[in-house]
Amino acid sequence: MNPTPDQPGFIPPHGNYQGLLSYQMAEVVYDITYRFCQRFLSRGDRTIDQMVQAARSGKQNIVEGSKASGTSKEMEIKLMNVARASLEELLVDYRDFLRVRDLVLWAKDSREAQFVRKLGNKSHVTYETYREFCGTRPPEVVANIAICLIHQTNYLLDRQIRRLEEDFVKGGGIRERMTQARLQYRNRMNKGQKPKQGEQ
Repeated sequence: MNPTPDQPGFIPPHGNYQGLLSYQMAEVVYDITYRFCQRFLSRGDRTIDQMVQAARSGKQNIVEGSKASGTSKEMEIKLMNVARASLEELLVDYRDFLRVRDLVLWAKDSREAQFVRKLGNKSHVTYETYREFCGTRPPEVVANIAICLIHQTNYLLDRQIRRLEEDFVKGGGIRERMTQARLQYRNRMNKGQKPKQGEQ
């Protein structure tokens, strides 16, 4: 149970990964990658498993990190970095796909890349935002769309990791919160105050 103003605790609210824009974008990257591999890679190609697993790792480690954050900020930071590394691996796979086939990689500021980035500037993003393009366009276009989305997701994860690091430096982790909660309990007991609900 998460703490409330009437029932304080040392485990903060956590686990709302679906509200994280980084998770939403990572989920879109996974959905696109799964369909990309089904459409454009030959059955039996080992790259399929590698790309799908990298996309899944990027998504799932955000989930696990968010769930672990209540009791371990260190684990949350570690898992967010694992997610970031998995997406970087996937990014290289998409670039390799384009390069070995002599297909064009969109420039960062190209009209096409800017259009894709604008599609992601919403409060909640799903695969449906991109289905029209990813379901009908040739592999060169879909790979470039995926690359743009991975860059956006990595940017969000970089910001998220930096914020987590700053929060940890300022507030510590659960050990510090447990110690503080215990000291507050002892102080109240020494002053003859009744312990608050949940502290008995």
